[in-house]
Order: sequence, then C-alpha cells, then structure tokens
Amino acid sequence: MRIANLQGRAVLVQGGNALDIAEASEGRFGPAPRAVFEQWEAFTAWAGSAQLGEGVPFDEGQLDAPVTDPRQVFAIGLNYRDHADEAKLAHPDDIIVFTKFPSSIDGPNATVKLPSDRVDYETELVVVIGKQLHRADLATARAAIAGYTVGQDYSERAVQGRGPAPQFSLGKSFPGFSPFGPAVVTLDEFANPDALRITAVIEGPTAKAHDTDALTLQDGNTADLIFPVDRVLSDLSQIVTLYPGDVVFTGTPAGVGAAKGIFLKPGDVLTSTIEGIGSMRNTFE
Repeated sequence: MRIANLQGRAVLVQGGNALDIAEASEGRFGPAPRAVFEQWEAFTAWAGSAQLGEGVPFDEGQLDAPVTDPRQVFAIGLNYRDHADEAKLAHPDDIIVFTKFPSSIDGPNATVKLPSDRVDYETELVVVIGKQLHRADLATARAAIAGYTVGQDYSERAVQGRGPAPQFSLGKSFPGFSPFGPAVVTLDEFANPDALRITAVIEGPTAKAHDTDALTLQDGNTADLIFPVDRVLSDLSQIVTLYPGDVVFTGTPAGVGAAKGIFLKPGDVLTSTIEGIGSMRNTFE
C-alpha cells in the first residue's frame, strides 16, 4: 500500500489515482493522516480485505507530508559508512540521535526559503511508525514499521556548528527543513526493503555552475546503513517510547554539500528519489 496526505486527508494512492480512506471506510479510519497510523493493525486488516474502489485522479502537487503532526521526529547521524568516511569520522558504535522539530515538517513539493548561504542537503530514508514501541527487540521493531518514504534533512551548517556545543536540532529545524513524502510505502511493496537506491539530483544555478543542467549530488544504497532500520528503532526504544505516526530520519549517504563545497542557492531545484518509493522535488528561494 501507498498512504499519502492529499489536502489534509489520508488517501491510498495507486496508478495515478487517490482513494479517500475515510470515505471508503465509512468513517472508520482517518480522515486525519496520523489517525490511520494510530489504528495501523486494524487499518491494514481492513485494507487487505475490503473491496476498495480505484479512487480518482489527483494532482501530486497537492500532496502534503504523509504525517504533518507526529508526536516525535528523530534523526540518526553518521549512519552510512561512506558518509562517515567523507566526514573523516569513525564509524559509530551506537546510534547518534538528534531531533528535527515538527515545525520544520513540509510536503514533498515544498518551496524552501533559504535562511543563509550555508544550507546543505541530506537525502534520507524516512520511517513512519505503526505500533507503540518500548524496549523492543529487532523482530518487534521491524513489525512496528508502517512503511518507508523519502525525506530531506536540510541543515543550516553555521547554526549547526556554532559553539561551544553543536546545535544540530536548531540548525536542522528552520521552516521547510524536514520535507518528506510523497507517500508511505509498506514493506511488502519492495523486492528487498533493505537495499534501496537513494539519489539526489540538482538543477538550477548550482548545476549551471558545474556546466551541466542536472548534477547528481548523492547516489547511495540503504544496504550501506551502519545501523539498519530495525536496529535503529530497537535501540531508540531502549530509552524512549515510540508512538504510531512518529517519524524517523535514518541518515544520509555520502555526497552532502559540506563535503563537496556545495550549498543550496535560490533558484535551485532538488529531486530526491528512493527506489520503489518515488521522488520529492523541492525548490529554493
């Protein structure tokens, strides 16, 4: 299944059509997107057995973040081997965790206002939680995954790095700095949910400065995660409680702007893609 947020209402999307979940379930589920994840077990049982219609054509430009109001947003740092290597940092022994404040959440087609000339990109696999977790083992953590989507962890590097201690959460929480979408895709939709190609391609002034119309910035695979998704969720749950609808950004592969000397410029357009999920397209002003 592919669950999305169309103008504030939870929908199932397939083949260019959107089916309103609240209407199809006669009010049992939704219409608020987070409500679907809060009833995840019952919802998936219904969706697997109900005779669902095809829905109606929709404008993908009207999709918002699949969950606009999660209780918690977690992000994992240095979780790809090649990214740790490009940062010249040791591979961590434990997950590195920060938060992105919910006011930074935006949709997959967001236009992001750049607060400075030091804004970086980080393309990420994002997990949406479907069951409450605390002190979970790996199998329980994996069973709590509602699905995967595409996200960007935009970062204002000057704020992030200002001392005397780094300000990761503030530097990564300007408005529009946590877009994700276009839909939450359940794991049964993937041939191998643990090995998904993840890319970022930029057009506009940054690409033109490199004498091309489109410049590939990142090209990685989620198989290179240091801590796989189930380990991330299990380790988080040893301390915190994860709730349905919570969002976890799982880290970024190599190719971030700070390593390349590239920062986002007004007029740039960044397309972030994960195999089997789809793409986000953010513009900057």
